[in-house]
Amino acid sequence: HGALLGSPTASASGGAVSQSTQKGRTQLISRGIGAEIDAQVVGYADWSEDEIDDLQDLPAEEFEKLEEAVMDLATAALTVDELRSEIETLQRLERLAREVRSSGVDRKWEELSRLLQDDEAMFDEQGQRRKLVIFTEHKDTLTYLTDRIRTLLGRPEGVVIIHGGIRRDERRLTQEKFTQDKDVVVLVATDAAGEGINLQRAHLMINYDLPWNPNRLEQRFGRIHRIGQTEVCHLWNLLAEETREGDVYLTLLRKLERERETLGGAVFDVLGQAIDGAELRRLMIEAIRYGDQPEVRARLTQKVEGALDQEQLKTLIDEQALAHEMMGASQVYAIRQTMERLEAQRLQPHFVASFFKAAFQHLGGTLRQREPGRYQIRHVSAIIRQRGRLLGHGDHVLRSYERICFEKEHRQVPGKPTADFVCPGHPLLDATIDLILERYRSLMKQGAVLVDDSDPGEQMRALFYLEHSVQDAHTNPDGSRRTASRRLQFVELPVESGDAATATPEARNAGPAPYLDYRPIEVDEAALLASLVEEIRATQDLERQALGYAVANTVPQHISEVRQRREPLIDKTRAAVKERLTKEIMYWNNRALQLKLREEAGKSNVKLNSALARRRAEGLEERLRKRMAELEEHRQLAASPPGYDWRGAGHSRRSAGALAG
Repeated sequence: HGALLGSPTASASGGAVSQSTQKGRTQLISRGIGAEIDAQVVGYADWSEDEIDDLQDLPAEEFEKLEEAVMDLATAALTVDELRSEIETLQRLERLAREVRSSGVDRKWEELSRLLQDDEAMFDEQGQRRKLVIFTEHKDTLTYLTDRIRTLLGRPEGVVIIHGGIRRDERRLTQEKFTQDKDVVVLVATDAAGEGINLQRAHLMINYDLPWNPNRLEQRFGRIHRIGQTEVCHLWNLLAEETREGDVYLTLLRKLERERETLGGAVFDVLGQAIDGAELRRLMIEAIRYGDQPEVRARLTQKVEGALDQEQLKTLIDEQALAHEMMGASQVYAIRQTMERLEAQRLQPHFVASFFKAAFQHLGGTLRQREPGRYQIRHVSAIIRQRGRLLGHGDHVLRSYERICFEKEHRQVPGKPTADFVCPGHPLLDATIDLILERYRSLMKQGAVLVDDSDPGEQMRALFYLEHSVQDAHTNPDGSRRTASRRLQFVELPVESGDAATATPEARNAGPAPYLDYRPIEVDEAALLASLVEEIRATQDLERQALGYAVANTVPQHISEVRQRREPLIDKTRAAVKERLTKEIMYWNNRALQLKLREEAGKSNVKLNSALARRRAEGLEERLRKRMAELEEHRQLAASPPGYDWRGAGHSRRSAGALAG
């Protein structure tokens, strides 16, 4: 089976081999020795080289499921007698594997155990174990390793796993635990963790099994070796020397090491382009079959060396450079202006931090500052975790956070854990806000009286902050429309008392953060203004006037800005997605046609593979249709009234105001 799908099993540990062979033998016996051999079962062994190459391009999760199905069903037997012989062979392999396991001698595990216990890179300056990612090829091997590592560490909770059979939301939770729970130190994973998961919290990785596809090797290392990583990444690759498979991979890794010293760690970024996965798989199979012949071994070495030529690697690295052109001064100035405007409009981290610290402690939580701008939360109260579950975020509120921060520049500190960036949208902050609003909404609705010391006049002004959203046509799971942009807008109106109060005040846009210029009212000032404030509240409908100004002025400006920014991006994305998926659809349609012709020519199992290719093409067509429809939904923008009730996060919000004098 390893040669069939390009997944080496020869180097697996005795425990994992025992599990795999027992499973395979049980499956074959369950099919019934006296029954006719199923043509579908035999068919897996008849896949062509091109068809097997196609399988290597499947997503890791899909590949794992297919591989497990093949392991359960595939057989080389064509007759009942051959099936009996195969079952007997599996029984012998199973006995040998049990003997290896019971002997207590497992060279590969011993090497891993030595690394875990004795290598100084595994521990920090205080002797604490560093975070580590271990990749393996098969679920049986993952189970075997997880049991042994948990026994070695003496803490079962210190090891977590990710494989293709785990749901995506559970994988995300496992990633969060590995990142933020200091007691979780080892992640054991198959290639399902090599796609779309950020494991940058660790900078140590071990490949217990090496894939026969360089793209997967590149994806694995890319989980920790990525932009923002502040530590030097270390990678150990375990392989069996003096084996034919090991000789090929050893040549590959030694060549990579030499080129890495010359070109830097960037060689891993282009490994999948430098040597094709199908080509490496063919080299492995050729080595296993004919590797004892000196001329074959020499030719294989030459192929590997040639595939990793230094000039070729340098060309690929240059092609992946982020920028090849210089921007002009006018472009730089325009970008700087845009960044400054967005920075002024966003909710500043200082205010997020001030609110969260006070609110979190008010709800019974405790933050401990560990480094400048970085905090540790050892325990999140049950009431906040429960509220996080009720809000239904994709992310979870964890029981503890090893580090959090409120400014992006504090996320990464050399030698320290990666901090979770707490900002609007973070589940911990949203749950805290929701609880505070639930308890004190009526109090906040009353507003406050502030003083503008820079204004020498005596006229009072009403300052309203209005929340306004622009939404697109895409619907969320709860049926609400997705928010494309949300903004706090401030409207100020002059306030008159007595006879002058009958005139309609002239509203104005107060800017992105006018409250920064005001201070709280003092006790002696409050006594002077109390009666005047009550009179104004009783006689003037200031909120309606502020809303009217926002609807006529700030709302149209907001939606225009969102449209100008979004539409060019949608156009570019639409063109890129259509081009990429159309090429894939054409490829799989053509592949299905070729396989259909083979079927009509009487080749065995062509029907199964042509059906697989057609389903692949149909799936891509459906993905293209959904993606195009989704992009059109992004284009359809609508403005919501400012200050309206909304319940996207489990609570309602209205406009609120303050008086300034």
